[in-house]
Amino acid sequence: MSDPTVVLDDLRSESDQLDQLVRELSAKEWAGPTPAERWSIAHQIAHLAWTDSAALLAVTDAGAFAAQVEKALLAPDSFVDEGAEEGAALPPAQLLARWRDGREHLQQALRAAPAGARFPWYGPPMSAASMATGRLMETWAHGQDIADALGVVREPTARLRHVAYIGVRARDYAFAVRGLTPPAAPFRVELTAPDGTLWVYGPEDAAQRVSGPALDFCLLVTQRAHRADLAVRAEGADADRWLDIAQAFAGPAGPGRAPQGA
Repeated sequence: MSDPTVVLDDLRSESDQLDQLVRELSAKEWAGPTPAERWSIAHQIAHLAWTDSAALLAVTDAGAFAAQVEKALLAPDSFVDEGAEEGAALPPAQLLARWRDGREHLQQALRAAPAGARFPWYGPPMSAASMATGRLMETWAHGQDIADALGVVREPTARLRHVAYIGVRARDYAFAVRGLTPPAAPFRVELTAPDGTLWVYGPEDAAQRVSGPALDFCLLVTQRAHRADLAVRAEGADADRWLDIAQAFAGPAGPGRAPQGA
């Protein structure tokens, strides 16, 4: 995806939808727990604001971002939590303003980026479109934590296509981050979109196959639900193994979520 306009528009819509979910919450609700251990709703929004700030730095000042990466390498197990803790300590109105301001500045920077530009990140360098896709994935995933905490069922949208795309592209990373050799052969992934159409990835004749609702696949690769609670199916041993370890996010493999009722 060379033109970032579509995904940036979708990122703005995804952010606005989450903004509507939290803007009227009380201070008590902001401090309420979410499915992420030790993280409140404030932590979730603070993390999004922190990551937007890091992305903006990567786009506008590669040298300063490199220094931040070096700092992260000194404390790889805590630097993300520290960013969330710092933001979560702010009054809700101030935190909300910080998130809104940061995401808008990032929008502007990515829209103004020269065609073909690539920016440093905690993994491989990213294009403007890839950076926006990653931000949408995180916004949707952390928004899911908040929706679950509030007991809100969100209607799935076509914006899930961006999340699914990252999940498919991150197949080899999910193996490698666990010290496993990625499968050599491509997989076929067939996902039923919210409107009933089919999103397909990989060769039609692939022996290893994954299928199911796009929403369930996105919940799986963002580790927002356990595989046992989702209607995602695998054909082939390698595909089956992938569904146990899939992740769409950079960084260490997370613990995932326990099955419902566990």
